Amino acid sequence: MNDTIAAVSTPFGEGAIAVVRLSGPRAVAVADAIFSSKKKAGELPSRVQQYGKIIEDGRVIDDVLLSVHRAPASYTGEDVVEINCHGGILVTRRVLDAVIAGGARVAEPGEFTQRAFLHGKMDLTQAEAVMDLIRAQTDLALRAATEQLEGRLGARVREIRELLLNLLAHIEAFIDFPDEDIDPDTGATLLKHLDDAREKIAALLRTADQGKILREGVRTVIVGEPNVGKSSLLNVLLGYERAIVSALPGTTRDTIEEVINLRGIPLRLVDTAGLRESEDAIEREGMARTLQHIERADLVLHLADGSEPRRQAAWASAGDAHRPELLILNKRDLSEHASWTGVEGVRISCRTLEGTDQLADDIFRRVMGGGVALRDSSIAINARHQACLKTAAQFADAARSALTGGLSAEFIAIEVRAALDAVGEVVGKADTEELLGKIFSNFCIGK
Repeated sequence: MNDTIAAVSTPFGEGAIAVVRLSGPRAVAVADAIFSSKKKAGELPSRVQQYGKIIEDGRVIDDVLLSVHRAPASYTGEDVVEINCHGGILVTRRVLDAVIAGGARVAEPGEFTQRAFLHGKMDLTQAEAVMDLIRAQTDLALRAATEQLEGRLGARVREIRELLLNLLAHIEAFIDFPDEDIDPDTGATLLKHLDDAREKIAALLRTADQGKILREGVRTVIVGEPNVGKSSLLNVLLGYERAIVSALPGTTRDTIEEVINLRGIPLRLVDTAGLRESEDAIEREGMARTLQHIERADLVLHLADGSEPRRQAAWASAGDAHRPELLILNKRDLSEHASWTGVEGVRISCRTLEGTDQLADDIFRRVMGGGVALRDSSIAINARHQACLKTAAQFADAARSALTGGLSAEFIAIEVRAALDAVGEVVGKADTEELLGKIFSNFCIGK
C-alpha cells in the first residue's frame, strides 16, 4: 500500500490514445520527474488536463495530456495521475518505462480497484461489478453490472447484516444480563427478525441462476441427426453464414461455437456433429464431442426434420435428465410427416425463416422463465456471493432451530454470529488476504 503503482489502462495495440495510470503516495512526484510543461504536475488543480511532454534522459518520448486526481477524491482514494499519450505500442511502452524508472512499480491485475476497496471507496460487490461491467456482452448484463456498481446489491446485503446485528446485540445483552428474562413476546420478535433476515437471504439466492446467465451466457447446444439443418439453424440465429451448409449428411465434423445476444441474454451457441451410426473415425470423434457438449449444456435445442418420420433420439440418455430441452421441427415449408402430429415443438423453416421469431420467444421463456426476474430486479449475485449466502442461510436455520428448541442464548448467539460473518464476506466486512487475492487476480491489468 506504500508503493506507487502504474499500468497501461487501455488495451495494448495501435489506437488514437492510450492511458498510463499511476496511483500511490508518490504518484505526483513521479509525474513531476518525467513531465515537462508550463506547470509541474504538483501545481495542477485536480481533474484538469495539462499539455506537456514526457522526457526521459533528456529526450522527448511523446506529447501528452496529464491530469492529477488528488486523494481522497479519486478512483483509488490515493493520489492518481493519468497520462494520455498516443496509442502506439512502442510509444505507450516507452511512457510506462519512464514512469517505472521514475519510481513506480508495475501494478498487479486489479490492484487499482483493490486499493479502491481497501480505502473504502467501494464495497466488495461494487469492486466485482467493475469487471462485470467490462465483460458485459448484452444490455441486461450491462444494466446488472451498473446497478451493482452503484451499490444496490451492497445495500441489500447491508440490510441483512443490520437485521442480524440487531438480533445478535439483543441476544448478547440477555447473556450479559441473565436476570432480564426474554418474555414470549420478545422471543417471538427475535424469531420474526431472524425469519426476515432468512427470507432476504433466500431472495438474493434466487437470483443466482440469473447472475450466471448474465455473466457467463447460456450454453446452448444444437443437436440432432445429420442433415436436419443444425448448421442452417446456427446461421439463422447468428444472422450470417458462419457454418458450411450442405445437402450431404455429416458435413459438420467438429463443433462450432458462437455467442449471440437474444433479447439481452448471451447465448453460447454450439453447433455439433450429427448423431448416427458411422464407420468414419473422424465423424465418430465429432459425435463423441457432441455427447460431451450435451452433458455440459444449459439448454439443448433438439432439431429434427419435420418432413421425415419421427425417430427416437440417439442421444436421449446423455447428460442431465432435468436439463431444459426444446424440440424444434425444421422444414416447415414442406409437408409435415403424420408421425409428428400432436407433438409439442416449435415449427420453423431455416430456408424461409418461418417460425424463427416464435423460436426466439420460446428460447427466452425457457431460459428466463418468462423474464419475471428481469422485470422485478436486475440484481444478480455471482458464484462467490451464492456460496457465502448459502452458508449464512444454514447458520440462520440453525439459529432458528436453537431458538424454537429452547436452547440457551449462548448457542443461539454462536449461530447468529456465524451467519453475520458469512453475510459480511459478500461485501468484504470479513475479508482475508486470500479472498482478496483470488477476486482481484481475475481483473485486467490497469484496472
